[in-house]
Amino acid sequence: MGDEPTVPSRRNRPPPATPERGALLARVRRTKTAAEEEVARLLRAQGLHYRRNVRGLPGTPDFANRSRGWAIFVNGCFWHHHRGCRRATVPKNNRAFWGEKFTANRRRDAAKIRSLRALGFRVLVIWECELDRCAERLARLPGGVSSCPGRACSSPATSTSARRSVRARA
Repeated sequence: MGDEPTVPSRRNRPPPATPERGALLARVRRTKTAAEEEVARLLRAQGLHYRRNVRGLPGTPDFANRSRGWAIFVNGCFWHHHRGCRRATVPKNNRAFWGEKFTANRRRDAAKIRSLRALGFRVLVIWECELDRCAERLARLPGGVSSCPGRACSSPATSTSARRSVRARA
């Protein structure tokens, strides 16, 4: 536990600048976001079976199929600070707080992906701004997440028996 990044706790969180801002942030959803719903629709359209928000796996992936060994994270560009994306802005108020928060979020995301890969899972990260290209990425996945472009994705040639042996040793 010592290697996990520290995230500002709720107690250390500065109060919202205005009541309107507080109300806006209170409406932010954690699950079943519009982006997640679109990915779910595309997965169903391809006949891929999955579980949502799998708590038994590191990082609680948004979608996962243990038997096929894949996991998908659907990340919001603002909260996960998607590099090079216009949606990944830093609020003007409390810049130091937000900078620390975004850095910790990115470190935590990377740790989740590493943990899943260590278990033999293929991991796909779909960014909110890439939903229009998501269909073509998922279309190349016959029977599971087998290949995908980009740095945030891996597709090691891992057999089911090898994944099971890795899990058994863990």
